[in-house]
Amino acid sequence: MRSTILAINGSERAGGNTDLAVSYAGRLIAARGGELQTIYLRDHRIAPCSPCGNCNSRLVPCELSDDMPSLIERMREADGILYAAPVHGFGLAHLMQIFIERAGVGYLRFDRPLANKVGGVIVTGRRYSDSSAHNQIVNNLLLNRMILVGSGFPVLLRNTDSTPGLNDVEGLDALDRMLHRMLDMIQLLHQHQRIFGPVLPLRDLNERIPRPRRGELTTIQGDTDNVH
Repeated sequence: MRSTILAINGSERAGGNTDLAVSYAGRLIAARGGELQTIYLRDHRIAPCSPCGNCNSRLVPCELSDDMPSLIERMREADGILYAAPVHGFGLAHLMQIFIERAGVGYLRFDRPLANKVGGVIVTGRRYSDSSAHNQIVNNLLLNRMILVGSGFPVLLRNTDSTPGLNDVEGLDALDRMLHRMLDMIQLLHQHQRIFGPVLPLRDLNERIPRPRRGELTTIQGDTDNVH
């Protein structure tokens, strides 16, 4: 079964360092027999979160009219998600920031459709704050119950030249390792699914639903043990 990874490219700059990194990833994935599809956020209409203030109480997807529903559907269909974004102003580039906010509170929080998908992160920058931007995206992936494969160093691609280029040898090594492990994990999950069914049951999809505590957990476990 062919593995499909969807890249979410949060760079405003066509042909910049982030684009080069995503293209590099696509070539490696293709060489492994997989497919990389790319969403360039700069090509889509994504409304920033509005002042409606009902994100914490609303029980249905966001009503703002933009391209988000179709982008979320593409994420649902992919085996893995690769987030790629540059550092701007010592933080995450605004296109990616707007996207993860709208995706999360507007759509993903209700049933966590990205749960158990394999995730990866690429951050490009000159020198500073790339690890902070990387940590923010990682936390977002963990919130969505995604699977992050440990692969050594985080993929932080640095370039101090004014001309875009993949000049960070250590960063590229980290990117190689991450992509190979993402593909290996996707293939492992596919194999397990075919033979045994889902690897990780989706018992806990929404962090806003109260979870059972110690006494309740014992009762629930006892009830489960009595089911035949």
